Amino acid sequence: MAQFQKPGWLENGLVRWVDHRLPIFTFVSHELYEYPTPRNLNYWWNFGSLAGIILVIMIVTGITLAMHYTPHTAMAFDSVERIMRDVNYGWLIRYIHMNGASMFFIIVYIHMFRGLYFGSYKAPREILWMLGVVILLLMMATAFMGYVLPWGQMSFWGATVITNLFSAIPLVGDYIVTLLWGGFAVDNPTLARFFSLHYLMPFVIVGVVVMHIWALHVHGSNNPIGIDTKGEQDVIPFHPYYTVKDMFGLGVFLVFFSLFIFFAPDYLGHPDNYIEANPLSTPAHIVPEWYFLPFYAILRAVPANFIGEWSTAWMGFILIEAKLAGVLAMFGSIAVLFVLPWLDRSPVRSSRFRPMYKWFFWIFLIDCLVLGYVGAKPAEGVYIAIGRIATIWYFAHFLVIIPLLAKFEKTKDLPKSISEPVLGGGGGSASAAASKPMEKA
Repeated sequence: MAQFQKPGWLENGLVRWVDHRLPIFTFVSHELYEYPTPRNLNYWWNFGSLAGIILVIMIVTGITLAMHYTPHTAMAFDSVERIMRDVNYGWLIRYIHMNGASMFFIIVYIHMFRGLYFGSYKAPREILWMLGVVILLLMMATAFMGYVLPWGQMSFWGATVITNLFSAIPLVGDYIVTLLWGGFAVDNPTLARFFSLHYLMPFVIVGVVVMHIWALHVHGSNNPIGIDTKGEQDVIPFHPYYTVKDMFGLGVFLVFFSLFIFFAPDYLGHPDNYIEANPLSTPAHIVPEWYFLPFYAILRAVPANFIGEWSTAWMGFILIEAKLAGVLAMFGSIAVLFVLPWLDRSPVRSSRFRPMYKWFFWIFLIDCLVLGYVGAKPAEGVYIAIGRIATIWYFAHFLVIIPLLAKFEKTKDLPKSISEPVLGGGGGSASAAASKPMEKA
């Protein structure tokens, strides 16, 4: 069809000369310009491109900050202050980078919940989903190491608490902690390691993002209906239809982002991190950044008196140390996402046609918000009980509810094609009439 014609700039003499020897322009045209996309994608699909844009912003600002940062325990805190006070626009670059981490997680979390709602993890997109989970893990590691770099109170004690978790791993745990620390306590070698890895990890994320996009383009994007495209009447080229839509979404996001940068730059941070690290003064409450709070709540949900202080065998069951059980639960909350495509056996992808799954999805979303709220509170009183109930529900959603729904849920009838609900027809006169303006375009 006419709307999938190659762009005119491919006929430029210089472009053709380069493309004959290195077909980069043909690749860009095919993957970004002509790429056939379902015609019914809504604004929830904007968050994929937004994640890529914020990743570039984080890399550019991070490289700039690294030019002025000193990874030494005696100078790190002062070097951050110097960036804020003496470097031209250093305050702006740091606030963009600092709040950009939170924006990155907001975007990725929305992107993943959209995938859960519309079944984007189902066949044949299992590897696409798994690569997305890998990106999330890499983001967490990068954000954690970056949070240590300002060398404030929460940086130091957060690093101490989180790295100590690896000591719960039998046999090799203490060696892992010593390797991370570069010694026997969180000190200068630790900061140097974290700075080096924090600088490297975003480029690893870029590599996985490339594979993520590659896997996406093999079978194409999922869509709100959750059915495969049936022909050219179901698709439109990515450019200009979705590039324009993405630009609008980017404009809205930048307004939201700017509100934090210019009016509430420290709102998502912790005030204790503006106090220089002091190993002899422990903060009253050590909490991670907000995007780690649900996992922190799961970590604390395992009761010590339920499992016992040390690993023992009793009546044929292996009882493990509470600290190790908490670590396993925390990492298990991520690991379960890897096997989700095989836990959900329902042939229907989109929750628009799964009435029961839709309700359980919203309950699960509320459960994650409750875990985040509990993670920010002290591990005492009613918060302990709420955290344990929310943790049980988190795992039950994936391991019990989703497999049972796949067996017993009565789903709605799916449309015959994407164009049927979009254009009111499916290859009929309405579809043909709607496609004429695009052919002219």
